[in-house]
Amino acid sequence: MTDFATIGFIGTGVMGEPMCRNLSSKLDVRIIAYDLRREPLERLGDAGIEAASGVGDVAKAANLVLLSLPGNSEVEEVCLGEGGIAAAGAPGLVVADLSTCAAESARTVGEGLAEAGILFADAPVTRTAKAALDGTLSIMVGGDKALFDRLTPVLSTMGTDITHAGPVGAGQQCKLLNNMVCVQTVVALAEALTMARRAGVDPDVLFDILGKGSANSFALQNHGMKSMLPGIFREGVYPTRYALKDIGYALDLARETGVDARGAELAQALLSATAARGFGENYYPALVNIVDDIQTDDAPAED
Repeated sequence: MTDFATIGFIGTGVMGEPMCRNLSSKLDVRIIAYDLRREPLERLGDAGIEAASGVGDVAKAANLVLLSLPGNSEVEEVCLGEGGIAAAGAPGLVVADLSTCAAESARTVGEGLAEAGILFADAPVTRTAKAALDGTLSIMVGGDKALFDRLTPVLSTMGTDITHAGPVGAGQQCKLLNNMVCVQTVVALAEALTMARRAGVDPDVLFDILGKGSANSFALQNHGMKSMLPGIFREGVYPTRYALKDIGYALDLARETGVDARGAELAQALLSATAARGFGENYYPALVNIVDDIQTDDAPAED
């Protein structure tokens, strides 16, 4: 049960659309959604979800607005821009941001909304697009504990693990560190796969062995087994440019905390090279495609 009679959802992309659909199927409340693209709104309309004509309409109609947007600039524009949530929403409205942003941006948004009497929590999600479809995401929430308690029944329609990370910004910090670790693990898998191929080891056998030992991980089972081995790097599923954005946010956090995050810097360089080679819109494990080239480029010249 939830005390929110009408819930708004802004941003119905790869993750947002299935999250919105789960929300609708598990809660008996009015849901109104908005996206720049009409196609997902038309599909959600089949589930009884109303389509709004703009951000302001969502803010005026809803008691709670959920956001699933690309990053800092989009969230700040939707929340604080002209005709956005701060301008259109009534005092007492609650906004929960499911996007991945910098913690500083989350705090800026929270402070700006607070001036309009609007409550805010950052609630980024992790796990795969399939987890969004199945409603098994992990969601980490930054905000007041009382607000977290109010949001938990809603977030539980989309995820199985809902965790209070701390004050506003803490959810984003935990999400960025999660992504940083995952990206670095994918880099290690790409290097191991390249070495195995050069050494004549069957890559399927290698990954099977890694999965049975201490090197097993979420990244191996998903990014490695399902993407790297078959060479499938679909567009629209956490593309390289998103991973590059998130590792950049993580490195901003490293600088703020005085940490020399060399592993993250190497991951950022490899992601940048991957995007430069034309894989910017592909699922980011596509970085395996250029690891071998980079190793060759860096090899010392023969006399």
